Amino acid sequence: MKKSSTLATKFGFLGIFGLLLGIVVAVLGFNSSDQPHFNVLNHTLSELGTYGHSPLAVVLNGGLFFGSLSIVFYCLSSLQNVTSCWGYPFFICLALTFFALAWVGLFPVNVYHLHILGLKWFFYLGSLSAIFYLILASLGRSAFGRWTWLLALIVLCSMMTFLYAPQLELGLTEGDRPFYQEMVQQLPRPTPWWPALLEWIGLGSLLCWTTVLLISQFTYSPKASNGD
Repeated sequence: MKKSSTLATKFGFLGIFGLLLGIVVAVLGFNSSDQPHFNVLNHTLSELGTYGHSPLAVVLNGGLFFGSLSIVFYCLSSLQNVTSCWGYPFFICLALTFFALAWVGLFPVNVYHLHILGLKWFFYLGSLSAIFYLILASLGRSAFGRWTWLLALIVLCSMMTFLYAPQLELGLTEGDRPFYQEMVQQLPRPTPWWPALLEWIGLGSLLCWTTVLLISQFTYSPKASNGD
């Protein structure tokens, strides 16, 4: 893979910044009648973006929408520099993953069915992105840092656990319903509440992985990738 354009990479960093800014501001401003402080073990991203429940929901949803679309632009722009056939499905899936996250911000949990649809596909596409990247890295066709495969593996494991843990019938949710359908369960909740914790692990690992991919764009040397 050739070095991506500086403009596309800057849009990627801008997207990460927008996402983190929206999340941090919403967390700091969170104030609920049930619990005055935000707790990643009990509260979900969906609750932070619920109008009428979270005071700064508009900040979070705006950050999710515009930040994710900036990363979508980075992914699509990177397609023109791909030299391996596995690079195309990777960047396309990563773009669709962040498009699904933008969908989550555009349709908060107040619009329940559309919100759950976006959240569901965010985890499915995120898992698929990690799979395609691991294939790309295993073939030695990745121009990113050599340790990014480990972060991709963490993304894959956390997101697959979020999707398929309920199918093990461990009683983690009522009736073993999928975690993405449990975003608005009434308090009190067990600690840790697995739908919330695994959602944050999946999102956090994805953002960390994407950030490292972007940083790698600045340290990539064509001389180190003569086989690409």
